[in-house]
Parts: sequence; C-alpha cells; structure tokens
Amino acid sequence: MPADRLARLAARRAFVNLKQTYLLAIEAVADRRTEWLRQQIMAAEDPADLWLLRAAVFEALPGATCRAERDTLQRGIDSLFPRSTANSGFSALF
Repeated sequence: MPADRLARLAARRAFVNLKQTYLLAIEAVADRRTEWLRQQIMAAEDPADLWLLRAAVFEALPGATCRAERDTLQRGIDSLFPRSTANSGFSALF
C-alpha cells in the first residue's frame, strides 16, 4: 500500500504543477476572458478538467507575443498527457 500512496502523491503533485503552469501562462494576458479562464483553472479538480481547458487557454495566448508561455504550457501538458500531440507520420531518417 505505501507504493499506492506514493503514486497518488506523485499524480497529485503533477496535477498541481500543471495547474500552476496554466495559471502562469495566462498571467501574460489580461482581459475578461483570461479572468474567466483563471477561475476555471482554479476550480479544476482533476487533470481532465485542465485537458478540456487547453484549447481555450492556447486561443487566449497570442502566438507571437506569448510564444514562451505557449511552449511552457505545451511541455507541461505533454508531461501529464504524453500522447497529447498528434503523430504527423514523418520521421527522421538515420
């Protein structure tokens, strides 16, 4: 049972880290929509809630001015949802 407890703690820690990453990403933009997003992120209770908000958060972050925030957020999402990027079908030839 101690291994189960450690696994639950690790999962919770990963969720909280991703939640903080979402909040930091939208901190760069200040408008009414991001305030709504901030409230939704704060109310998230599990990773699936954050997964459902990802498109809205990326849409709120302008590509050119918030590139670093978008990249950091994508890395955070990838850490919790490893298969979050679509397979392109391209691969490197070695």
